[in-house]
Amino acid sequence: MKLIQLYASMKSELQSIEDEMARTVTSDLPILSETSLHLLKAGGKRIRPVVVLLSGKFGNYSLETLKKVAVPLELIHMATLVHDDVIDDADTRRGQLTVKSKWDNRIAMYTGDYIYAKALTVVTELDKPRIHQILSGSMVQMCIGEMEQIRDFFNVDQSIRNYLRRIRRKTALLIAISCRLGAMATDAPARVSNTLYTFGYNVGMAFQITDDLLDICGTEKAIGKPPGSDLRQGNISLPVLFALQDPAIRDTLLDEIKRIRAQEGQAVSSAAVKLVRSSQGIGMAEKLADRYIAKALKALETLPDIPAKRNLADIARFVAKRSY
Repeated sequence: MKLIQLYASMKSELQSIEDEMARTVTSDLPILSETSLHLLKAGGKRIRPVVVLLSGKFGNYSLETLKKVAVPLELIHMATLVHDDVIDDADTRRGQLTVKSKWDNRIAMYTGDYIYAKALTVVTELDKPRIHQILSGSMVQMCIGEMEQIRDFFNVDQSIRNYLRRIRRKTALLIAISCRLGAMATDAPARVSNTLYTFGYNVGMAFQITDDLLDICGTEKAIGKPPGSDLRQGNISLPVLFALQDPAIRDTLLDEIKRIRAQEGQAVSSAAVKLVRSSQGIGMAEKLADRYIAKALKALETLPDIPAKRNLADIARFVAKRSY
């Protein structure tokens, strides 16, 4: 099944989650409602709610129960985006003005905090303390990942291992627990929820690597922001790290990165993007993303053969080949 068909088949369930997210972040304070709903209305792939729902199929499926997991997980993701845009000084997100750009940094930071808090009020409606513990522990790890990214801004000497550890915390973990908690919420066997966590972790790693590739190779129309945004913000992503291993372009690329850090303009970033695009870094990053997808698909083999299993495989394949 193609991803568009999968989403169509889940339309009513996903709409229920959209409605619940909107209801959750609506506030008596008009500006909080306006800023919180701003990013929500911009849409998104909703990968996390989708995998929560599919993982719930391995247990005693209940949409009302799963909403209490899917809604907070997507809201937490949204809150990190609002905060990220402040840190990265980003003007656009999903083709729309960011909260910090349309309002200001202070409004954006408190909006992110508000969305985080509202997410936690939803999950506490679920009488499963272990789910609360896993979610809160993951939020701590996500914050560490964000701090590690800030620490490594413009660090051209960071190792691939450090990069992978950072994206595990920053991106992969939330997708992994989306799979795990969807299963746990519906009382699926522990073996199944653990396997789904492994699947989600590998999909999440590939998702972030693909994001990094799109930032270099994508178009502004496709990705909703100018190519090379990560580099301009100082985020040395995997394709760039691999490109820096090429002696033929390393010195030139280092010079371009130094100029970006000195804020000498858009053209410099474009030159750096072109260098990375022409390097072996793109192919090396693609191969690593493919390895993670292969591990994700391998993990699924041990799960019961139900339609949700095939749907999860479709999602993994989409992540590997997506262009937005």
